[in-house]
Amino acid sequence: MKPILLVRNDAFETFGIAPATFAEAGVPVRVLEAIDPEAPRISLDDVSGVVVFGSSSNVEHANEQPFIKELRELTLEALDRDLPYLGVCFGAQVLAWSLDCPVMKAPVREVGFEPLRIEPAAGHDPVLSHYRDGDMVFQWHMDTFELPDQAHLLATGDGVRNQAYRLGERTWGVQFHFEIDGPEIELWLKEFALLGDLLEEWGKTSDQVWEETRRHLTAHEAKGREVFRRFADVAREAAR
Repeated sequence: MKPILLVRNDAFETFGIAPATFAEAGVPVRVLEAIDPEAPRISLDDVSGVVVFGSSSNVEHANEQPFIKELRELTLEALDRDLPYLGVCFGAQVLAWSLDCPVMKAPVREVGFEPLRIEPAAGHDPVLSHYRDGDMVFQWHMDTFELPDQAHLLATGDGVRNQAYRLGERTWGVQFHFEIDGPEIELWLKEFALLGDLLEEWGKTSDQVWEETRRHLTAHEAKGREVFRRFADVAREAAR
């Protein structure tokens, strides 16, 4: 099986539980350093699926950050090829934006663990059907998006409606960070503390986020690992 491509869009992206989960599933991975203009680009001929991760940039920065427009081209090529594609947070927004859907500021900024609301279409979804109404999922985003035409809405949130959607049979956008693990949460909180006040800018303290993490991370990681296992199965089946 060809590797699954992991696309890094931020210097502080560790991919969380993704690499170990794909390794356990017997699926190789390759990494595209999208934010590094000198990093070698990878042909989609050489991969069996694409996972686009989060970023501290937003699509509104596309004119300042050339990698964002390059991601749009990669996303559209993956769609043209019907290559399995999974967008996480910023990746879900890039997917919508690539299809000319508006991406805008969300009504609230979300950080930490928030409840997920499951839509009927998720019941038989091959990647996300294991989530249940009220599952607590990790968020860190200020933007949201309108759904592309023909998208199936799979999950919503109390503060930000569009949380997960599927296009066709092999393309997903997920707003919440199902990939994250404890070390990555710690890294993000420490880095943000150097830049600003989390309570003032996002409405929660680091201590509050850590308390939520202690309560919810074990179950959250188990659900996230299942997402990656299922996505690996989709990629494996598509490659046959």
